[in-house]
Amino acid sequence: MLIERAMSFAIEKSWFEVLKEEIQKPYILKLKDFLKREKERGFIIFPPPALVFNAFRLTPFDSVRVVIMGQDPYHGVNQAHGLCFSVQKKVPIPPSLRNICEELRQDLNLPSATYYGCLENWARQGVLLLNATLTVRAGKSLSHYGQGWEIFTDAVIKKLCLKKDRLVFILWGRIAQKKCENILNHIEHSHVILTAAHPCPYSVKNFFGCRHFSKTNVCLKNWGQDPIDWSLEEVE
Repeated sequence: MLIERAMSFAIEKSWFEVLKEEIQKPYILKLKDFLKREKERGFIIFPPPALVFNAFRLTPFDSVRVVIMGQDPYHGVNQAHGLCFSVQKKVPIPPSLRNICEELRQDLNLPSATYYGCLENWARQGVLLLNATLTVRAGKSLSHYGQGWEIFTDAVIKKLCLKKDRLVFILWGRIAQKKCENILNHIEHSHVILTAAHPCPYSVKNFFGCRHFSKTNVCLKNWGQDPIDWSLEEVE
């Protein structure tokens, strides 16, 4: 699939209905032009075009129950697949994700094990794994910041905030917290916001012990919803 086609915003139907006015705005055209130029200059873009909107495909708008906010996709080969913090199966787990897995194990008293870093199971249960920026140049983190993605994902968060059903927002790190704070503070809502330090090695001491997985499930149960099965598939 050509990247121009992927950037046509042919996203999952329920999301298209919610965002169809947003994707007609001028900044979207500029974003498409930027991505086209990146390709013409010979840069490799992650994730692959078919997976740029993977989070929306796996978690339709009406299915969202939890939002985990990331920054931008992994910039290594075969890592990014459109879900924040997640990597494709059998790809080595990056440090931040490894720390997330360790917090998960401690929080839910899971046995020690080696897990896939693929979080698709979470997405299929209503956990929107959303990055602030949906593409990145290979080998260069934050390289697609300031090109329009952040405006688009702000619109996504705003639409979610206006949902009648309550949501749990899991915000790890200052950037995720600031991004959502600007929207949540200006909208009347009854959503639950869980914050902690980013799980990267530099701040993980303040991340461990946040117990966001069990806290999220308590909220969902209190709202009469099924809890999230946070378990990750073991490597064969």
